[in-house]
This record gives sequence, structure tokens and C-alpha cells, in this order.
Amino acid sequence: MSKDSEGPPVRLDEHRGMAAQVETEARRHSSAVEADQESLRQARTEMEQFLFAGPARSWPEAVEKAKYLLRLFAATAEARDPRQKQLIDGTLEDFQRLEKEPGGGF
Repeated sequence: MSKDSEGPPVRLDEHRGMAAQVETEARRHSSAVEADQESLRQARTEMEQFLFAGPARSWPEAVEKAKYLLRLFAATAEARDPRQKQLIDGTLEDFQRLEKEPGGGF
């Protein structure tokens, strides 16, 4: 090996055009987002297996299942309708209020 090749590493990003650098950053970001989405899918699957492993044994367990389903629905396009959004928000607020009552409200 010659002495010329033993210098500090060359930072390739500095020698590329701005468009190429932006494309590289976009690919890196996209990969990170895909990894995050896969992690969320796995967590969601685990949560659903836990929540729906069997029938609810109490009202609080049934409420947790209902809350989960309402949150899933709230993330859909249909739930963006103001009436649907109002129903979802009102129901979640009802659950929260009733849970605070003596005896858990159930």
C-alpha cells in the first residue's frame, strides 16, 4: 500500500451534489420509518392477542377492549366525519368519567 492511500477517510457526501445528498437522506429516513412501522405492527399484534385472548372477565376489561377498538376506528378516514369524531370522543370521555366514580363506575 502506498503512503498516499493512508490518509483520513474521505467523506463522500461532501463530494456529491446536493440532490444526491437529499436523496440519500430521504432513503435513510424512509428506512427508519419502515422499521418503526414494523415495530408498531408487531406491538399492535401482541396487544390484540392479549386483549382478545378470551372474553372479558369484568366491565373494566370490556371497556379497555372497547377503547382500543374506538381508537383503531378513530384512525380511519370514516372517523374524520365530525359526527363520528364527536361520538368517539364522547364515548371515550364517558368511559373516563365513569371509571372515576366510586367502584369504578361498573
